[in-house]
Amino acid sequence: MRVVIAEDLVLLRDGLIRLLEAHDCDVVEAVDNGPDLLRALTTHRPDVAVVDVRLPPTFTDEGLRAAIEAREQIPGLPVLVLSQYVEQLYARELLSEGGGGVGYLLKDRVFDVGQFVEAVQRVASGGTAMDPEVISQLLARHGGNEPLQRLSPREREVLSQMAEGRTNAAIGGRLFITEKAVSKHINNIFTKLDLPPSEDDHRRVLAVLAYLRA
Repeated sequence: MRVVIAEDLVLLRDGLIRLLEAHDCDVVEAVDNGPDLLRALTTHRPDVAVVDVRLPPTFTDEGLRAAIEAREQIPGLPVLVLSQYVEQLYARELLSEGGGGVGYLLKDRVFDVGQFVEAVQRVASGGTAMDPEVISQLLARHGGNEPLQRLSPREREVLSQMAEGRTNAAIGGRLFITEKAVSKHINNIFTKLDLPPSEDDHRRVLAVLAYLRA
């Protein structure tokens, strides 16, 4: 798996390179600013990009902007964004095009090597990897929305797991319920949120996230 990394902190950048290479990834380029990121993405067309939101020269949203511009030039280019904090605007903007192959994780998740590598692989395969804290805040932001209020506490738990990109089996394992029960909860969620049912895990996650950012 070919990877481009964008991170301005030298120690974290070197750590990401070593971590990913230890898990059979080929880091084709590692950069520390927005313009170089855009060039690297359009030149190498990697299997996945791991991108810090805030990069030089202004340390605002150069990483995200470069990633979005690259995805406009290369539709479907997988991008996993890393951020120090939950920035809902950035999360929604990354998801706004409605395509797969996107992820948004807090940098703290990097220290959970298994979870981080799983997220990189999921995004590279066209899936979605959303940080649980991001999902929690998106749900809280829409807590007063009438359709969301229709969900039971268990359905909200399942919705959060869905938004992280987990399969029915994985959700069942996390919540200690059967896969059949998960399917029932998901059907109820789709009905209550007026979303069309889908057997495609990636599409169902994106549909839910599209609803949450509306």
